[in-house]
Amino acid sequence: MRFLHFNPVRYYFSADKQLYGAIKNIFGFYPGNMFLYKLAFLHKSVSVEVFHGMKINNERLEFLGDAILDAVTADYLFKTFPLKDEGFLTEMRSKIVSRIQLNKLAQKLGLNDLIQFDAASTGQLRSFQGDALEAFIGALYLDKGYRFTRKILLNRIIKNYFNINELVNQEMNFKSKILEWCQKQRKPIIFAVVDEIGSGYKKQYIVELQIDDVSIAQGQDYSIKGAEQLASEKGWTKLQEEQHGKESTS
Repeated sequence: MRFLHFNPVRYYFSADKQLYGAIKNIFGFYPGNMFLYKLAFLHKSVSVEVFHGMKINNERLEFLGDAILDAVTADYLFKTFPLKDEGFLTEMRSKIVSRIQLNKLAQKLGLNDLIQFDAASTGQLRSFQGDALEAFIGALYLDKGYRFTRKILLNRIIKNYFNINELVNQEMNFKSKILEWCQKQRKPIIFAVVDEIGSGYKKQYIVELQIDDVSIAQGQDYSIKGAEQLASEKGWTKLQEEQHGKESTS
């Protein structure tokens, strides 16, 4: 447990002072291996070349953090709702770990100021905040271990930013909203499974929402229904933004 002997004074006066202080203020712990956390906030648009053309960024940590967050959330929901079935637990997990939700959470936590990315690519980086949050979780796991990470996620994030009772009753049926809108606009709509990732209990589905033969959004989840809802939520948000844009220019 090397981090128990970590001396915070040394980093307080180092070049990593800002990041070190931000992590302590936001998450309430002293970072150990600062390289991991710096990497967690390094978006692929500003990848750093380290050896014979090999570039590093936060994508590998994002992959790891995604798995850790899923495991902690699933365990928490499983124990919180002992009488609920798999469908309910899956929907509740989606309400917590959806890409849109993670983006909003990262903004609330104030992670935007810590992320390094190419500002010119902002329009194409719709999920870079949520990606960085997952990468941070991956860095935290490697630095402190699973038990410490679980404690931070539960006490500093899930219990702090999510009202479970409200989430149970929260409207998630964006698919119905999209279907109703398309019916009024007389536009054909298709939910197409475009890819499958993993196998067995770890299999995830990628569903593409197409309106009038145009790809609008994609969703990824452990069930087709969940992926359709996530795609619908992204699609509905996009339609609302476009509508507001038209109203502001008219």
